[in-house]
Amino acid sequence: MIRYVKVPPTTWVMQFVNGVAKRSGAGLSFFYWAPSTTLVLVPLSSGDVPFAFVEGTADYQEVTVQGQLSYRVAEPKKLGSLLDFSVTPTGAYRSDDPNRLTERLVAALQVSLRTTVCKLSLREALASAEAIEAAAQLALRGSPQLQAMGLELLSVSVSHVRPTPEMARALEAEAREALQRESDEAIFARRAAAVEQERRVKQSEFDTELMVEEKRRHVRQTKIAADIAIEEERSKLVAHKAANDRTQADAQAYSLEKTLGPLRSLDWKVLTALSGQSDPAAMIAVAFRELAENAQRIGELNVSPDLLRSLLPASSPAPAPAPTRTK
Repeated sequence: MIRYVKVPPTTWVMQFVNGVAKRSGAGLSFFYWAPSTTLVLVPLSSGDVPFAFVEGTADYQEVTVQGQLSYRVAEPKKLGSLLDFSVTPTGAYRSDDPNRLTERLVAALQVSLRTTVCKLSLREALASAEAIEAAAQLALRGSPQLQAMGLELLSVSVSHVRPTPEMARALEAEAREALQRESDEAIFARRAAAVEQERRVKQSEFDTELMVEEKRRHVRQTKIAADIAIEEERSKLVAHKAANDRTQADAQAYSLEKTLGPLRSLDWKVLTALSGQSDPAAMIAVAFRELAENAQRIGELNVSPDLLRSLLPASSPAPAPAPTRTK
């Protein structure tokens, strides 16, 4: 029975006739004798394998690592020699080996992920998705198992690293408490900043008052110093004036002393006569004084009322007639 087969460019086809490879290549089309021919179809397109592993961390906590693995067949002949990719005349695979290929890839990936996750604590594992991804890629690219099957790793993407629900709630509660503490600390810090700002304002006001008082004290001291200087100048002026008055008085005293010095030896009577006074009352008074000085020598003295009346002022009443006194 002659059949025709045509494969796409993303499929590697190998034709075996009686156990001998007759042709192989990608995207071939040919006729073949079905009773003696075996066709092997190896897909060359890239494949994506999702994964989700539950692994234990260094602190004995379980995490779920979820992501996707991408690969392609780099050496189809090597892979076809290890796994059965032969197909029936209808195009279906004769065995389950194509499905077990992804299982082998996932098993190799799980081994590399377990090696990385078991060295991390729970908190480190939850925050190290990129580090786990990079470690898995590095381990699989140099894996002898993948090289033996002729596979090439394209990428490993770790989308989630999640804890168990109980641990997630515990971490959420702890994070919530930490955020609450940070909120309280922020409130306390804001209050402390407000108190500190108020203290600075009051300190500034106090410093301003001190500065104003210092200026006022300086002004008062300046005024007092000016008053003292004025009083000192005034004291000097008074002292100079007193000295000048004293000098002037001394000069006047000296002048009077020299002027009146020759008159000290003269009798007052002579001075009176020299003064040129011709008042009758004054002359009578002098006479009465002479009589008083020589009273022991007078035997009898008669004073008439007319004489006494002449001695009194004009507005004074006339004295009564005095009796004649004989001694």
